[in-house]
Amino acid sequence: MKLRTVFITLALVAGFVYWTTIPNSFLHRATGPLWSGPTVAHSAGLGSDEQNNIDIYKSSKDSVAYITSTVLQRTFFFDVVPTRALGSGFVINADGQILTNNHVISGSSKVEVTLPDQSRYTAKVLVRDTADDLALIQIEPKKKLSFFHLGDSDSVQVGQKVLAIGNPFGFAGTLTVGVVSSLGRDIQSENNKLEGMIQTDAAINEGNSGGPLLDSQGNVIGINTAIYGPNGANVGIGFAMPINRAKAMLEGFRSGKNFGRPRLGISTVYIAGDLAEELKLPASGGLLIQEVGVGSAAATAGLRGYQSVVVIGNQRLGIGGDLITSIDGKPVTEPDAVTRTIARKHPGDVIDLKVFRGGRTVDVQVKLGEAPEEVF
Repeated sequence: MKLRTVFITLALVAGFVYWTTIPNSFLHRATGPLWSGPTVAHSAGLGSDEQNNIDIYKSSKDSVAYITSTVLQRTFFFDVVPTRALGSGFVINADGQILTNNHVISGSSKVEVTLPDQSRYTAKVLVRDTADDLALIQIEPKKKLSFFHLGDSDSVQVGQKVLAIGNPFGFAGTLTVGVVSSLGRDIQSENNKLEGMIQTDAAINEGNSGGPLLDSQGNVIGINTAIYGPNGANVGIGFAMPINRAKAMLEGFRSGKNFGRPRLGISTVYIAGDLAEELKLPASGGLLIQEVGVGSAAATAGLRGYQSVVVIGNQRLGIGGDLITSIDGKPVTEPDAVTRTIARKHPGDVIDLKVFRGGRTVDVQVKLGEAPEEVF
């Protein structure tokens, strides 16, 4: 029994000596927090892309406008009641001119603009391009305004980062970020077909219409116009009108001309490769004309639409029409080649086409027609 007591006493003494001689750093680790990381979050930890988003938002947010329009409508009992529509816009110069979508202000009896500093204005409609769903409105600024710089939508590439700023559902100054998902999209709006749109996955919702789509330098490359989704819900597919289309409208307005958008008057589908060869067309491909508008510039120039319809896979295709292989000396390699070309033209300008017809290539010159604008 005494021997056992001695062993216990020695063990206790040894344990005391061990704990009093181990390093303090070990004790600190043993009794410290169970996780690692900084105790204070520092902004210096932001990535370069995050900082780019922040910088663009800070420099841009004061130039985005919140637009409400009052539309008078009749009820079932023929009473006239005012209804309000909301959208976005953006300041493009110090004079107070603002770009937006035509559908944001269409049919309105009064257009009101609210800027981020909560200053309110009644706007005047200067010009509208109904074909491209664009409008230019004017306010009389009470102070010096910051404004956006317009970029070049022809240089936009699929995959590049874009930022959208607007007022979705009335939540003013909302920033969303994404990429260019595709180019040259044609979509059917409520009243007309919108051609050559920029597709993006940056979230665009009701109220974003008319707001700017920006590149990573903060330049406007598009005007957010439409979304694709059930009941107007965002599903990652939004569309913006390329800013170069708005530049054409602005150029005509500032020159004092009753400017109209140039129109060729055809619908096309892009084909190439195996499908083109199956139709006995050049494998390099081009734009196969489906329909030619009656009385259009294309009809006057003698361009030809489809002669019959075939079903290839799940695609219904009109065949027998002209295949446009070159426009103004440049090979056609994109579905929006025509749209991009005429966006830089004016009514009355001539474009040179090479078309494959009846097994041979022919040259066709087309004098562009005009779709008149509404000027106020």
